[in-house]
Amino acid sequence: MSNLTAVTAGSFDAEVVNSDTLTLVDFWASWCGPCRMLAPTLERVQEERGDLVKIVKVNIEENPDVATRFKVTNIPLMLLFKDGQVVDQLLGNQPKAKIDKMIESHA
Repeated sequence: MSNLTAVTAGSFDAEVVNSDTLTLVDFWASWCGPCRMLAPTLERVQEERGDLVKIVKVNIEENPDVATRFKVTNIPLMLLFKDGQVVDQLLGNQPKAKIDKMIESHA
């Protein structure tokens, strides 16, 4: 089971949009194989980069309104938020080095 924080439609703005912390949002679903493959990578990133970024997960099946709000049509999709705005994104199961580079470029 993931150690990353799960956010819902009800907690999204407080956890992400109104956060002062750089936040990476992982949009995923239980039936998505690449999403399951990405999860351990994101946990490693959180362990190593927790001083730079907070990583949260949004299950699109349970929170379709959040997925619609950010026009999520393919998963896994990672959106990086800074000061309440999307500043970067990665689609698909990406290598840790690419995720680290994206975070560092906005930290």
